[in-house]
Amino acid sequence: MQQPTTLFDRIRDARRRLERAGIEAAEAALDAELLARHALGRWERGRLLASWREASPPGFDDALEPLVQRRERREPTAYITGHREFWNLEIAVAPGVLIPRPETEFIVEEVIERLGANQHGAAAAARIADVGTGSGCLAVALARWLPGARIVAVDVSAEALAIAERNVAAQGVADRVSIARGDLLDGQDGFFDVIVSNPPYVATGDLASLQGEIRGYEPMSALDGGCDGLDVIRRLVPDAAGRLTPGGWLVFEFGYGQAGGVRAIVASEPRLELVAVRDDLAGIPRVAVARRITVQKSGI
Repeated sequence: MQQPTTLFDRIRDARRRLERAGIEAAEAALDAELLARHALGRWERGRLLASWREASPPGFDDALEPLVQRRERREPTAYITGHREFWNLEIAVAPGVLIPRPETEFIVEEVIERLGANQHGAAAAARIADVGTGSGCLAVALARWLPGARIVAVDVSAEALAIAERNVAAQGVADRVSIARGDLLDGQDGFFDVIVSNPPYVATGDLASLQGEIRGYEPMSALDGGCDGLDVIRRLVPDAAGRLTPGGWLVFEFGYGQAGGVRAIVASEPRLELVAVRDDLAGIPRVAVARRITVQKSGI
C-alpha cells in the first residue's frame, strides 16, 4: 500500500523546485519551509518539525502550490507571506516598500546606545524622525524599545505610508508614532534629538545588476541613489544638521564602497561631526553615526 505523502516530502519537493529555479540551496531550503508554514496557517517552526513525518493535512497542497510558483518566478518570500521579522517584530511588507534587512537593525542598536537606554528600554524622552520610513520598521522598533520617545515617520510615498501606518497600529505604538508625507524633513516643525534614515543608496548604474528578487519587485524609488548612490545622503546631511538639537544624533545607512564619500559629505557639514562608522556582519561599513556639534564647541 502506498505511504501517504508527508509534510517532509512536500517541503523537500518545494525545495528542489526552488533550486531548479536558480535559488541557492540554503536559501531554497529556508524559503520552502517558510512557505510551508505560511500555507499551514502560519505554524510555528517547532510545530512543523514535530509534524515533519506526518501526512500533509487536507488543503495543504492546494495552499502551498501557488506560493511555490510565485517564488519560482523569484518573487521575494517576504512579499509572498506579507511580512518580515525585524528587531524581533513582525513587520508587514508589500511591493510598495523595501523588505527590511538585518543590517538596518544596526541603526536601532546605535540609537539605543547613544540615548543610553538600559536593558529594559528606559531612556530619557526623545523626539525622533525616521526619514524615508518605508514599512515603518525603524520607527516601530524604536518606539517599542524607547517608551519615552515620540517619533514622526516620513516618506514621499503614499503607498509606503499606508503600510507603515498598518505596522504602527499592529505594534500598538500609534499613540507615539505619527505618519507624515514629505521629502526628507520638509513640512516638519521643530527640532529632533535623533534623526534616522535608510535612504536610497544604490548607484543608478548598478540597479541592473541587482538580484532578480530586488530588481523585479522592490520599489526603484527606494533604491536609486543617483549616479554614485549618494544623492539623497547629500541632501539628508545638511537638512538633518539644521533640524537636530545640540548634541543630537543623525544615524543613517549607506552602501558598499561609499564610506569615503559619506565621510566627505559629513566633513563638509560644519554643524556635524562623524562619531562612528558601523560595519555590518560581513565587515562592510554600513551605518554612519554623526552628532550635532554644540553651540559652545563650534560657535555657530
